Amino acid sequence: MDSSVTKGLDALASLARATDDGGRHGPAVTASELARRMDRDRSQLSRMLTAMTAEEFAVRDEVSGGFAPHWRLYATARDLTAHRLRTDGLTALEGMAAETGESCYLGVLAGDTTVTIAERVPPGSRQLGSWIGRPFPAYCSDCGQALLSDADDEEVAAVFARTEFVRHGPNTPTGLDDFLSRLEATRRRGYSIVDEEAEPLLYSVAVPVRDFSDEVVAAVQVVGPRRRLQPRTEECVTAALRWAGHLETALRGA
Repeated sequence: MDSSVTKGLDALASLARATDDGGRHGPAVTASELARRMDRDRSQLSRMLTAMTAEEFAVRDEVSGGFAPHWRLYATARDLTAHRLRTDGLTALEGMAAETGESCYLGVLAGDTTVTIAERVPPGSRQLGSWIGRPFPAYCSDCGQALLSDADDEEVAAVFARTEFVRHGPNTPTGLDDFLSRLEATRRRGYSIVDEEAEPLLYSVAVPVRDFSDEVVAAVQVVGPRRRLQPRTEECVTAALRWAGHLETALRGA
C-alpha cells in the first residue's frame, strides 16, 4: 500500500482511538495532541487532518480547533459490521457446527428480545422451521445474557423496565434481580450457560462477539438437548470461544 495512504489510515485510526479515550477538548482532538500520541510531526499531521476534513473523513470543531472522525465513517463501519455478521458469521457457525455436531446460532439484541440472524443446523435435526428473524425474550433466551454481558446493572434494568418475566422453562429467571445474579456469573466466565431457562430440557452456551469499537454486537450459541450438551459443556464452550474470536477478527478487519 502507498506509504501516504498508510500514514493517512494510521492517523484516522489514531484519531478514532483518541476521541474514544477523550481528548483534552472533549470528543475533538487537536493536531498537537494527536501528534504527541503518535510521535509524529505536528505540521505534517495538521495538513493531513485538514485534507481529511475536506474529503469528509474528519470534522473540525470550530470552538476548540480539534478534530474527530466524520459520522459517515461510523455509519459505514456499522453497515459493514452488519454485512460481515451475516457472511463471516455463517462461516463461524459452520465451523462450530462441524466441531460440535450441534445446532449453532448467531443472535443480536433488539430491545428486550434477541433475534437470530444466522443459523447452522446439522443434518437430522428435529428443529421445526427456522429461527431466523424470530424474537425471543432476552431474559431467558439462549444468548440474552451473553449479549448483555458488557452492560452495567442500570443499563440492564432499563432494557427490562417494561418487561414481564414470564416462565418459559423450569429455570426461567423470576425477575430482574434473579437475571442480574445470573448475568454476573456470565460476566465472570466470559460466556453464558442457559440451562432450561428458554424451555424444558434445553441447554445452551453462548459467547459474546465484539466489533471494531469493542462493543458487543452479537453472540454465537451452541444449543441442544440438556442430556447431551451438559456433559459436553467445556467442549462446546471451547468451540464457541474459538469461532467467536474468528468472527471478531473479521469484524475488526484484521
